[in-house]
Amino acid sequence: MPEPKYKHLPQEKWLALEAAHHARVERYAKPYLARRSAGRKHPVEDFLFTYYTQKPGQLLRWHPGDGVVLSGPKAAERAAWKYYRMLDDGALAAVGLPAGTVAVTFDRRRFLSDRTEAVRFAGIILRGTVARAAQFGCFGLHEWAMVYRQDKFDLRHEYLKLRLGSEGTDTVVENNRIRCSHFDAFRFYTPDAIPLNELTPTRDNQRIMEQPGCLHANMDLYKWAYKLTPALPSELVMDCFELSWRIRTMDMQASPYDLEEWGYPAIRIETPQGKAEYVEYQRAFAAEAQALRGRVLETVQPLLDLLVQTQPHEGQQ
Repeated sequence: MPEPKYKHLPQEKWLALEAAHHARVERYAKPYLARRSAGRKHPVEDFLFTYYTQKPGQLLRWHPGDGVVLSGPKAAERAAWKYYRMLDDGALAAVGLPAGTVAVTFDRRRFLSDRTEAVRFAGIILRGTVARAAQFGCFGLHEWAMVYRQDKFDLRHEYLKLRLGSEGTDTVVENNRIRCSHFDAFRFYTPDAIPLNELTPTRDNQRIMEQPGCLHANMDLYKWAYKLTPALPSELVMDCFELSWRIRTMDMQASPYDLEEWGYPAIRIETPQGKAEYVEYQRAFAAEAQALRGRVLETVQPLLDLLVQTQPHEGQQ
């Protein structure tokens, strides 16, 4: 497997980057951990830590990404981290470091060996989504479909009240076209809402259904980024996290829940004005997500290229 062209970060530089990352993560993680310790919940700010599998402690770990060498005594601690390796004298010389220097880098070989399918599937989703035209006609109705006829199914969404009540919420669902293209939103519909959706997203067709206008597809940029950790630099992962955080905020403002007491004014998608406001946000997020999706793809492209190079040719075992 060919070696990347390495960038070297001496200890004082990478420790500063690590400290900046910690401060950036703690702005979001500390309040969540305090609420969890106190047994309190937040309908918006807890989501990225509870819905996604990446936990605060994992997010807090700073990674420089593929092709970066960290040197100095503190770097030795990372030798025990998963998907890191120490540089031998030959590799040190290639980076311009003297023999015996303590230095670590991302272990491409082991990562690709263990994570082949995850890297390949992330590439399929990201490439497919970035190439498609964005659709802007859903108006966030996926959240409404998740509580459609909730009384019939004895569903209760904990501490959140429906802004229009159950009847009013059901009327909004029945009076609008439901066109959700994202399986991980669609799978939470109530049974009576499922046949109302004009599309049938599944896990199998996800690779052809994801489109860049979808709020959930754009939130999931964070998921694909952390699944590619530590190949991606943590700064890029956090850019995805913060985009997802802002999208979640707007998604809940457009939801059927009354979040005024939490400080989130409603985007009233049951009205023409609310629909227009929703689409304005949706378009802005789509443009931002497409740029970020491109950055993730550019960063992971060397790994995707290696997967193609190392695949057995047809007829080979």
